[in-house]
Amino acid sequence: MSDIVLNWKFSDDSVVESEAVAKARQQSLELGIDAIAPSVGAQTAVIAAATGARSILEVGTGAGVSGLWLLRGAPGAMLTSIDTEVDHLQHAKANFLEAQIPANRVRLITGKAADVLPRMNENSYDIVFIDADPQSVIEYVEHGLRLARPGGTVLVAHALWRGRVADPAKRDDVATGFRTLLAEIASSNAVISALSPVGDGLLQITKLRA
Repeated sequence: MSDIVLNWKFSDDSVVESEAVAKARQQSLELGIDAIAPSVGAQTAVIAAATGARSILEVGTGAGVSGLWLLRGAPGAMLTSIDTEVDHLQHAKANFLEAQIPANRVRLITGKAADVLPRMNENSYDIVFIDADPQSVIEYVEHGLRLARPGGTVLVAHALWRGRVADPAKRDDVATGFRTLLAEIASSNAVISALSPVGDGLLQITKLRA
């Protein structure tokens, strides 16, 4: 096992997940959902806490793993989460309730993000978390940056896409799309960004104030 793999495993193993997150993670496995790694969840919670987030938008609800982590970091925030799968949303809703998160702090929207995001108010969210349809990641990030407030942060899960993004020989649409996104974000003067290698990668993009 390489040092890098050992570091990833150690990072994940060092995280203590709540019972609610552990249950949601198990449901994700059963439903075939690729939930974020524990180390990524912990990092999103830290970012949510450091941001003092009050309003969070999530693209890709799954069974609620990422939403639970974000709300752990920002216990007073309102979470709006979009997913196409009704079954996933039902599991997430039950997991949020079991975690004693008040129902009025979570708004679950059934629909395609490409249809829902254009109708949402710009400059309205402290954090936009993206973990859905990797082939559309560039489009979702564009929307996310529009919807995030100045000083807000867009988080993109699976930004290293199973190790394929770092390998230039991998030329599939998803790996190429993430590489294009990373290059465009790195060259933008409108944001400041960092790519964390924890889990499957977490791209962090903070929208600079004018």
